[in-house]
Amino acid sequence: MSSKLPINVEDLLRQRTVEGERIEYKAGWNPEAVLHTVCAFANDFHNLGGGYIIIGVEEKEGQPVLPPKGVSPKSVDLIQREILELGHHALQPYYHPPIASYELNGKTLVVLWSPGGETSPYPNRRGLFSGGRGWGSF
Repeated sequence: MSSKLPINVEDLLRQRTVEGERIEYKAGWNPEAVLHTVCAFANDFHNLGGGYIIIGVEEKEGQPVLPPKGVSPKSVDLIQREILELGHHALQPYYHPPIASYELNGKTLVVLWSPGGETSPYPNRRGLFSGGRGWGSF
């Protein structure tokens, strides 16, 4: 993805410009876990401005484990495509957070910015892979 988000990824990792409760670190691509976090940030019940999800960074006790683990550069297109599909099929109404990939310390990171949505609440499909039915909000 050629356009970058309006924030420095290193500032996100060091929690300099965004408070920790608005940043979620994911070691790898897990569609269901990312969907739940996107839903929570889109709903933004505390009106904090949504949040950021950084895929490719492990976390321990809410803090990033550095240097980042990263994701395979070849997986970036797949991740972006699956996030777009989740926004169409697993969230109501449709919601698609801006996404950018970054290189940091030779590792590829995928960052989603999930601002508070205009039409919340955004329920999401429960149990994407476990056969769960129904919708719920985070």
